[in-house]
Amino acid sequence: MRVGLQAALSDAHLNLAQSTNQRQLAVSISALLESQGRTAPLNLCLILDHSGSMNGRPLETVKQAAHHIVDSLSPGDRLSVIVFDHKAKVLIPNQTIDRPADVKFEINRIKASGGTAIDEGMRLGIEELAKGKKDAISQAFLLTDGENEHGDNDRCLKLANLAAGYNLTLNALGFGDRWNQDVLERIADAAGGTLSYIQHPEAAVSEFSRLFTRIQSVGLTNAHLLLTLKPQVRLAETKPIAQVVPDTIELPVMQEGSEYIVRLGDLMIDVPRVVLANLYIGELPEGMETIAEVQVRYDDPLISAERLLSEKIPVQVTALRDYQPALNDKVQQHILTLAKYRQTQIAEAKLQQGDRAGAATLLQSAAKTALQMGDQGAATVLQETATRLQSGEELSEADRKKTRIVSKTILS
Repeated sequence: MRVGLQAALSDAHLNLAQSTNQRQLAVSISALLESQGRTAPLNLCLILDHSGSMNGRPLETVKQAAHHIVDSLSPGDRLSVIVFDHKAKVLIPNQTIDRPADVKFEINRIKASGGTAIDEGMRLGIEELAKGKKDAISQAFLLTDGENEHGDNDRCLKLANLAAGYNLTLNALGFGDRWNQDVLERIADAAGGTLSYIQHPEAAVSEFSRLFTRIQSVGLTNAHLLLTLKPQVRLAETKPIAQVVPDTIELPVMQEGSEYIVRLGDLMIDVPRVVLANLYIGELPEGMETIAEVQVRYDDPLISAERLLSEKIPVQVTALRDYQPALNDKVQQHILTLAKYRQTQIAEAKLQQGDRAGAATLLQSAAKTALQMGDQGAATVLQETATRLQSGEELSEADRKKTRIVSKTILS
């Protein structure tokens, strides 16, 4: 297994008539199979809300989804199951599943009761995942349908960061319309996972299956992008780096000298993570120059290898006195993806401040951006939300959640 790494600038030419040129650098990172073979075993934890509000069809469909996961595991894969209401307990300790029927029997015994303490579920889930993390791909599905009324949201974020530090990935699934989208998004973003919205109970099985297929494609773990900039080049001061594929996430950056380090987490086989960096390039001599180098540090759990390094890729520009742009269409598309997300974020902030007209205007801009990039699904949702605001309607929780989800990803 090795890393596929590519880098491209939004415009490979610079204008020498300007003292500073702004460019976006897109870096595509994936895991590549060198030959037909297997990946490391999965170490999966299901962290399931069984509070009173899950009673009836919601909990029954979640049990069905969990059964499907049990049936989908391969020999050598590990599973643990945590259930939580206003407290949490380990239903299935971390183990390889030799008797699937016994596991399903325990899952079937889950009953709905109590309140919601997400952080307690996370704590036990992280503990169980840690028991099976050696030489495995460790991920959790955290599902809840409510607010964290018996827990601490700040503790949730601390636990998500702790999970990332242990090379554990947390995926958050919001069930129904009453969960806190800010909390679940922060958990998923901090722990390298994805945010999913299960609006209707009957979608639980398909969404669990979609996520399971995604984690089955993970080949390498604990990946970090290493970006080295030449002295004439600097990162933007605010929001300098974001992931734009497969989900849009603002990424924190650590600096060590001239090197910037960005945690990526798990790398999927042939499904890239694309990171967009906002660069300012100072005066350069005429001709071609290397302005940066990119490299990836990663672990390969299949061969028990840690802190491996990919090849180092140079990023080059050509400075011209008679400037003609050399635009990269793919990078331009990534720029639109990030614009859609950020326009929607600002719209949400304006709505929280009571500026409905400003929020509607920005959502319309985001809808136009989505159309420009060919994302018809997002364009429809964003325009419908803007129209509701303009007509004086109050947004439902479903409206808010669909708007957030389509801002982060392109729906399949």
